Amino acid sequence: MTQPTLEKLRELARRLSLEQKVRLLTGADEWSLHAEPAVGLRRIVLSDGPSGIRGEHWDGRSPVLNLPSATALSASWDTSLAHRYGAILAVEARRMGADVVLGPTINLHRSPLGGRHFEAYSEDPLLTSRMAAAYVRGVQEGGVGATPKHYVGNDAETDRLTVDNRIGERALRELYLAAFEDTVVNERPWMVMSAYNAVNGATMTENGLLAEPLCGEWGFDGVVVSDWWAARTTEPAAKARQDLVMPGPDGPWGDKLVEAVRSGRVPEAAVDEKVVRILRLAARVGALQGWEPAIAAPPQAEDGPAFAREAAAAGFVLVRNQEELPWTATELTSVAVVGHNAFLARTQGGGSATVEPAYTVSPLEGLRSALPGVRIDWQLGAAVQRGIAPFDASEVFHPVSGEPGVRLIARKRDGAVLVDEHRRNPELARLGGPHLAEAADLELSFRYLPARSGQVRIGAATAGELWLLVDGVEVLHQELLHTGEVFGGGLVGAPSASVPVQVIEGTPVDITVRLRPARQPGRDRAITLIVGLDLETATPDEQIAQAVEAARAADVALVVVGTSPDQESESFDRTSLSLPGRQDELVRQIAAVNPRTVVVVNAGAPVLTPWRDEVAAVLLTWFGGQEYGNALADVLLGAAEPGGRLPTTWPAAEQDVPVLSTTPVDGRLVYREGIHVGYRAWLRSGAAPAFPFGYGLGYTTWDLPGADIPATLPVGADLEVAVRVRNVGRRSGKFVVQAYLSRTDSEIDRPVRWLAGFTTGIAAPDETSTPRITVPARAFQHWADGGWHTEPGTYRVHIGFSSVDLPVAATVRIA
Repeated sequence: MTQPTLEKLRELARRLSLEQKVRLLTGADEWSLHAEPAVGLRRIVLSDGPSGIRGEHWDGRSPVLNLPSATALSASWDTSLAHRYGAILAVEARRMGADVVLGPTINLHRSPLGGRHFEAYSEDPLLTSRMAAAYVRGVQEGGVGATPKHYVGNDAETDRLTVDNRIGERALRELYLAAFEDTVVNERPWMVMSAYNAVNGATMTENGLLAEPLCGEWGFDGVVVSDWWAARTTEPAAKARQDLVMPGPDGPWGDKLVEAVRSGRVPEAAVDEKVVRILRLAARVGALQGWEPAIAAPPQAEDGPAFAREAAAAGFVLVRNQEELPWTATELTSVAVVGHNAFLARTQGGGSATVEPAYTVSPLEGLRSALPGVRIDWQLGAAVQRGIAPFDASEVFHPVSGEPGVRLIARKRDGAVLVDEHRRNPELARLGGPHLAEAADLELSFRYLPARSGQVRIGAATAGELWLLVDGVEVLHQELLHTGEVFGGGLVGAPSASVPVQVIEGTPVDITVRLRPARQPGRDRAITLIVGLDLETATPDEQIAQAVEAARAADVALVVVGTSPDQESESFDRTSLSLPGRQDELVRQIAAVNPRTVVVVNAGAPVLTPWRDEVAAVLLTWFGGQEYGNALADVLLGAAEPGGRLPTTWPAAEQDVPVLSTTPVDGRLVYREGIHVGYRAWLRSGAAPAFPFGYGLGYTTWDLPGADIPATLPVGADLEVAVRVRNVGRRSGKFVVQAYLSRTDSEIDRPVRWLAGFTTGIAAPDETSTPRITVPARAFQHWADGGWHTEPGTYRVHIGFSSVDLPVAATVRIA
């Protein structure tokens, strides 16, 4: 049977009472929609996150695939990779019992301080749009709904629930809406998420932008779901194009909406249309009895971890290389690996994008695996933040069965056991849920098998009254409390405590942690409990000195610097672009004693790199997913090429950033820069960034012998450009050729240049490739007086490898 027609869906809706219909418009719980047997509707499950599918649980019971962050994906500039990325997420969603993926996040990088940039794609709307569209296509070809979010203007986290973003009509259309437009129009996503913030005076769950252009001009026929707890009113939200309030079962609709309809304040026809859209979604995902899903036979899955490894390397951006990389493995006898993030890498950002994979590979582990005969010495160097590095799953064993994992016991106040569970490891993020709602005490126990002898600091990160026992002896009793805002049950920034313990390689240590949780007020009753090692075992000065001596004695030094969970996460923005702690000082001291120092930046968004000209190579690696360390080893040793180019400008100094503040004034954040965002603003200001938009080196070099660019173009036509690109290096490699437009004699305000198209490809040494770039007619247009217009005259077409490296140019006249 085919997908139901609109009339058939309306007929189903007419079978329901008003109460039944309204019930469908608020979630049944945190992650699912109500079933309705009267029309054959089963429960529909939604799931975070955009870089891995969590399913309905966020507590480690179901390990999932952790893919590289959105910034890593967009740095590949490869839409075919984005399509495969989406396809793998569809397979993961079905495995986890989810019907809809709450992603991609396609808000723009307006300011580099945005705390959630790792989850979004770029500062440019065209690059964002192309990558997001391919992602959505991949997800939905797998029979799973995709959810572009957060519509629209959620470009920062500061006061996101209340901020009113004041965006001019032209900037709104040409930048912020443009990031969504191609995806909605061409890929027809089955769901779109409305944002927390307001735009131009109206909060997005009540904003007219939901109707126009989203549903009218663009033809969106899917479900508009609110961000969690974003819908706060009954009548204004119900009269808007908002369809679904999440989470449930409580919310501003329910009985209040029934009463508003009965009293005539909200038309029942508006409720009916929302129900029809819910039913259409159900039919598409196979949740409506009697109707075939939109995709009856999803494509076969590819190897998820192998793809994660490939995708990570494809997004790594080499921004400096003084003939240092790639290393030759046979020429190395010793490597000094330095850095907090080398041992405890960030494979993903904080917040709703967080998932719990079965394993993660750190840079240290990746190099040790790739270089088994080489002496590799790890030193902390400089702490990124205070905290606990969880024990690896390979180091912990259930105290009774002896199998890998840990034992979790939860008891009620009277001592009765609520649960006695076997968990994979002692990293219990967002521990909670209905089955633990009555838990007054938690006990986590396991046997730890040390890999090396010496003194370590064993501790826990959590909130509440904590007891730590080692081999049955109490060694720590302390109350830990959050000092600021709590996000995700302490998922970010949980307080910690630790004690020194002497261990012997191969001799098991019995560890028991008892916790009386500090319950936080509000909706989120979850807590976080992580047990592991405190990496700081010396003073900061001693840590740097130890790292410097290790680097001095090694053939090469690899310094992995990066951000902390307290810097890049949902719910807050960054306050500085500087690396936390003494990492800049660490890099400079190591570079001074080892000229073969390579710096790897493990951050999801731009940071300052004041030492960049003092080291042999700099590699920007984003949040690389669970195979991060293996992908890094592949690139460092030349098994893979760093295939990325920058999707966002990296500044040399914070004061140079043209658009920086994310802080509202009197509740408003005014986008005064208009259409001049990202590299457009940098070009207008004249300031030189550290690394420009579109830039990246790879392991070979390229020449552009020329391009065939038509001299004239009719109004409303696409421009087809044939490019000749030649590999003049010594190995095969990836090119990313970019096309920009400019117009100096325009009667309207325009950027100095703006991205209009791009293409990627592979070429062998001395090979000339001839790719084509399609510059869409929209690239020549501007928004004015409520519509799109093409200004006739001469435009300059620039072809090259970044926003500032454009060796080929020609003019095209639009008649």
